Amino acid sequence: MSKSAFRSTTQRETMVATQVRPSNVRDPRVVKAMASIPREAFVPRAYKGVAYVDEDIEVKPGRYLMEPRVLAKILAAAEIGPKDFVLEIGPATGYSTAILANLADAVVALEEDQELAETASATLEKLEITNAVVINGPYREGVARQAPFQIIFINGAVDEVPGALLRQLDNGGRLVCVVREAGVGHVRIFQNSNGHFGSRRLFDADVPLLPGFETKQPFVF
Repeated sequence: MSKSAFRSTTQRETMVATQVRPSNVRDPRVVKAMASIPREAFVPRAYKGVAYVDEDIEVKPGRYLMEPRVLAKILAAAEIGPKDFVLEIGPATGYSTAILANLADAVVALEEDQELAETASATLEKLEITNAVVINGPYREGVARQAPFQIIFINGAVDEVPGALLRQLDNGGRLVCVVREAGVGHVRIFQNSNGHFGSRRLFDADVPLLPGFETKQPFVF
C-alpha cells in the first residue's frame, strides 16, 4: 500500500471513529460504507488534504459535499435496504452516490449541473461502482420514467419538497431530506402510504441549501 493510500485509509478510520460513531450511527452497513469510500476522490485537488474534516466542503460555488457526520445520520435514518432502488437529488461530485451504492441495489442520481454530473460519473466509473448512474436534468422533476423508488434522498436543504418527487415514491417508500423551517434545518422523513404522504421530524441539521429549492419570494411593487 502506498503512503497516500495508507494515509487515506487512516483518515477514513478516524472519521468513522470520531465523527460517525459518536453521532449515534449504529447501522453497521452505513458505518462500513463510510469507512470504505475515499472522500478525497470527490473533492477538488486543493481540498484533498482536508477531505475528512467534519464540515461541508465546497466543490463548486454554491455546491457542497455534506459533512460526513450528518450524511451518515441521515442515511442511517432512511434505513436503506440492499434491495432498494434509490433516487438521489443533487449528488454534486458523487460522494453520497457512492455511499448509497454501497447500501442499495441500484441508484439513479439526478444532477442539474452538467459539469458536476460528468465529474461524478467519471469518478464513480474510476472507482468501479457499477450500480449507480448519474444523469443530467432538473431536480424538481425527478426521474418519473424510472419510478417508483423505495428511497429518495435530497442531498441538501430545501424550503419545501416538490409533490412531483413524493409521487415518485413506491408504496411504503421514503423520502429523506433537510427541510428549513423558520431558518432552521430539520431532517424529515416523508412516507407514501397508498398515495397519502405523512412526515416526521427526526433531528436538527445545518446543511447548505440545494440551489433551486428556495421558496420563491413574492414580487413587490
